[in-house]
Amino acid sequence: MPFVRVLALCVLCLYACGPREPIRIGLIAGLSSRTSDTGEGARNGLLLAIEQRNAQGGIQGRKIEMVAADDGQDPVKAVQAINELIAARPSIILGPLTSSMAEAVLPVVNQSNVVLLSPVITSLQFVGKDDMFFRLNRTTRDNAEEYSREMLADGQRRVAIAYDIRNRSFTESWLHEFRRAFQERGGTISSAVSFASSADTAFGEVSRQLLASHPQGLLFIANAIDVARLAQQARKHAPAIPLTAVEWAASEQLLELGGKAVEGLLIAQSHNRTDTSPRFTAFVETYRQRFHQEPGYTAVATYDAATVFFTAMERRQPNEPLKAALLRCGPYQLLQQQIEFTPYGDTTRQVYFTRIQNGRFVLVR
Repeated sequence: MPFVRVLALCVLCLYACGPREPIRIGLIAGLSSRTSDTGEGARNGLLLAIEQRNAQGGIQGRKIEMVAADDGQDPVKAVQAINELIAARPSIILGPLTSSMAEAVLPVVNQSNVVLLSPVITSLQFVGKDDMFFRLNRTTRDNAEEYSREMLADGQRRVAIAYDIRNRSFTESWLHEFRRAFQERGGTISSAVSFASSADTAFGEVSRQLLASHPQGLLFIANAIDVARLAQQARKHAPAIPLTAVEWAASEQLLELGGKAVEGLLIAQSHNRTDTSPRFTAFVETYRQRFHQEPGYTAVATYDAATVFFTAMERRQPNEPLKAALLRCGPYQLLQQQIEFTPYGDTTRQVYFTRIQNGRFVLVR
């Protein structure tokens, strides 16, 4: 055999025996915005899932890498970020964490044919669509229904609501669904006050408008920072009024910034923080050791999203598109529950209601 031909065969053999290209997972989240704690939690949850999977040999012998991009909670920056991620040729992109960012990037994702899997988004505008967007969470309708029951059972028949229009596709969907469910059960919305979240928002004026309608309770549809500030302002003038916040605010930041003002506040969680099952307790302990903090809801949900992806990749058939594999390969065992996708990439999660007591989220249902 000629020398050149032998050399070429050796090169091909070395190439074939070399390390295989890693599997890339994209992450798009707010990593520099006022609510960057949720983005950092998502990044940590994904990083931990990848590290654990790589320690087990990766996926069919291929290592896994994370490529993260910051959406800055700004639509223009989000589109730039999603294009950068797509250019990195990921197998899947996890995120975003807010509906307004999903609204901005989804047209780009659908054209790219890359699956986008959000761990937490709930807005109804994304439900029942045959596109490249998968959701790991329940809907605003599901949550609003349960909140209406909880608040009415607590004696709050007249409620005033503050909602953030910077994340309009989520907050207005949530408000609409809550208003319908609450009124159907005999409740009254005494006022609904919108605000645009920023460091300079006049929360004292928002609180004044809410309390002027003489409500029996206040409901905040906002992020953790803004809920903390709203609670502080409300407590100045109505120290005993019941406070409730939507699941978006359910982070450690709410406890840290809200202090005594958020004591007694009712809020739903997408996971059971008191779960003592071996799977969940092992995750929590490992997360604490790795990141020196408690895992928040975005960390848990993003870890779960990574688990879904790993399972689908293991079970997919040769040349099967990832979208088809995700739909076919369920149910998926997550940290605390099993989920399965509908034909439109939708699913549900159980919700857990908590109250803040002595600076902690305490399970009430």
